[in-house]
Amino acid sequence: MALDSAPTTGMAGILAKQKAAHIRDGIPTLAKRIEWLDKSIDLLVTYGDELNDAMSQDFGHRSKDQSALTDIAGSIGALKHAKKNTAKWMRPDKRKPEFPLGLLGSKAEIQFQPKGVIGVISPWNFPVNLTFTPLAGVFAAGNRCMIKPSEFTEATSEVMRKAIAQYYSEEEVAVITGGPDVGAEFTKLPFDHILFTGATSVARHVMRAAADNLVPLTLELGGKSPVVLGRSADLQKAANRIMAGKTLNAGQICLAPDYAFVPKEKTSEFVAAATKAVEAMYPTGLKDNDDYTSIVNQRHYDRIMGYIDEAKSKGAQVVEINPMGENFAQQPHHKIPPHIIVDPSDDLSVMQDEIFGPILPIKSYSDTKQAVDYINAHDRPLGLYYFGEDAAEKDLVLNNTTSGGVTVNDVVFHVAQEDLPFGGVGPSGMGSYHGREGFLEFSHKKAVYTQTGSEMLAMMRPPYGATYRKQVQGRMKR
Repeated sequence: MALDSAPTTGMAGILAKQKAAHIRDGIPTLAKRIEWLDKSIDLLVTYGDELNDAMSQDFGHRSKDQSALTDIAGSIGALKHAKKNTAKWMRPDKRKPEFPLGLLGSKAEIQFQPKGVIGVISPWNFPVNLTFTPLAGVFAAGNRCMIKPSEFTEATSEVMRKAIAQYYSEEEVAVITGGPDVGAEFTKLPFDHILFTGATSVARHVMRAAADNLVPLTLELGGKSPVVLGRSADLQKAANRIMAGKTLNAGQICLAPDYAFVPKEKTSEFVAAATKAVEAMYPTGLKDNDDYTSIVNQRHYDRIMGYIDEAKSKGAQVVEINPMGENFAQQPHHKIPPHIIVDPSDDLSVMQDEIFGPILPIKSYSDTKQAVDYINAHDRPLGLYYFGEDAAEKDLVLNNTTSGGVTVNDVVFHVAQEDLPFGGVGPSGMGSYHGREGFLEFSHKKAVYTQTGSEMLAMMRPPYGATYRKQVQGRMKR
């Protein structure tokens, strides 16, 4: 059901219907969970081309080859991983009762119970992936779901709404479309859990709204994910991988490398290597290249261009990587070629905001500890990237910084590992999902203790005597 600019009562009614169905039907069987997962896999296969077309329409231009990998195949991979492992994840986790209760026949275990109805607020940058990848954990854990996709990707949201309504009943999954007002009302609903993916600034509002109903949250945010390029790194290989991550989706990725530390003596060499990397990926240029994605809308285009203009106006060295020398002032969409800003001052907006675009500031360093100290002086990022073959230096960086996740000798790739948790820390998020961690995030971990049939425990009841006091004293020994 589409509820464009829906009244709260409409959304509240769907939530009430899903909660009632959850109670009526009880904990879903393994077969039901697999059925829900299979439906999403089939949906993505069936609607894959239509979703890719819609994403390209929403962005002005978005590489369909990229979308097929990141949004369609990536989501199917997550759903298949959950399908393969749900039976194992559902098994109770056996624990040891306190001595000597286990010897007397008592039992302790954790049972994984569905929370109920999960509210998923998905963003515009990977609108399909960041809707369906969470559904892998939601369904594996046996939950129902209400989804509020971004109004920035309206065509994609409409295809998802149509497809989900075809595959699922409203008691199972519902898509709520609409603008910020609808989103604000969505966050006020008494879900059993909310997953929000988006900007830290918006997350604060989501968290405040959820607090009124004490709804637990998973926040997948972003921040400024740094790269530390060690002196032992293969410079060209590193530049190839860094620029691939920076130009994928035109840098509109929460895990995109946001800025890079480069050894002082290798700054110019890195700029040349980055330029070579872009030329190799886009040999016919960028402007009309189907492989290079547009900025999603005018507002974000103006924001990113503002970073470049400010840096130039304040005297920073700005390098535009434009292999064919194309004129980007004359174009039907919002494409921006990659830019490198060399040693920008920290008062520039590009060093304060999450860039979310194809700009890479690089900071020269002499000693690795300089890079570590700088990272620690700023908000903890969603991702951190180290390039190099120096094990001691790698350990110095990883052991002395805190980030949501790390990729060594590449960027972004840790998010593609379904058997690793994906999540932030502090301002870059809380909680995590993917794989088993997604199952756990959307499950209530219920402690269950079964008492022994022995009446030896009678000594622990009044009237207290010598045997009782001896037992208590025994527990107080060092």
